[in-house]
Amino acid sequence: MGWEEYLLLGINLLNGGMNMSEKYPIIEGAEPFYYEGNEIGILVSHGFTGSTQSMRPLGEAYANAGYTVCGPRLRGHGTHYEEMETTTYQDWIHSVEEGYQWLKERCSTIFVTGLSMGGTLTLYMAEKYPEIKGIIPINAAIEISDMEAAASLEDVRFLDAIGSDIKNPDIKELAYEKTPVKSIGEITELMKKVKGDLEKVNCPALIFVSKEDHVVPPSNSQEIYSSIKSAAKELVTLDNSYHVATLDNDQDIIIERTLHFLQRVLETSSLQG
Repeated sequence: MGWEEYLLLGINLLNGGMNMSEKYPIIEGAEPFYYEGNEIGILVSHGFTGSTQSMRPLGEAYANAGYTVCGPRLRGHGTHYEEMETTTYQDWIHSVEEGYQWLKERCSTIFVTGLSMGGTLTLYMAEKYPEIKGIIPINAAIEISDMEAAASLEDVRFLDAIGSDIKNPDIKELAYEKTPVKSIGEITELMKKVKGDLEKVNCPALIFVSKEDHVVPPSNSQEIYSSIKSAAKELVTLDNSYHVATLDNDQDIIIERTLHFLQRVLETSSLQG
């Protein structure tokens, strides 16, 4: 046995015989994405049981507008729900923070946006990093009573999927077909943590909420709007999309309004500076 074989054997033993990335490769279309542009960075986060596919059209649009964009793949996502079951909400935070560090190495100013749990993570980032210039939560989750009930289920390992809540019948989200009960417990803890610190959010905020959402009650976005301390904040209702609005009929509205928001915040900051 050569030294390469010994090295691989050691790595496999450390990882319990086979690391998860070998067992569950990344699904095509669920890869992280990065676009290098100007000194304004945008961190883009997908949601619970979903993948980067749900945010890629937004990332591409922001890159085409000249911005530097990072769309990390949250750990345990975009592979297999059995891998997701092994991860914690701290792992998901770490995935987003890694993307934030990638942007900080390239950009002087950073905005954050995210869908669903990605919106929850967006709020978390604004709570922890006050230097963030602005946030764009999209159907963000801070309290889902059905999930709290599901998290306490015993002798149940997986539940049916929650992905692809999309009004447009021609579009499908790349998301898991099963949801680990353990992971539901993790997102429940994340939501509690973020909800309890909403008053720490002071940066400009553009909040999108679908009028009809079968995953996250729209009241979540109203509570976010009311609870954050941002002087500049706006709540925009999306009339023609369900939960995964970034892939749905209102996708262009989200992109257009976000680009205007970014420009407005940057211009205001320039005048104040």
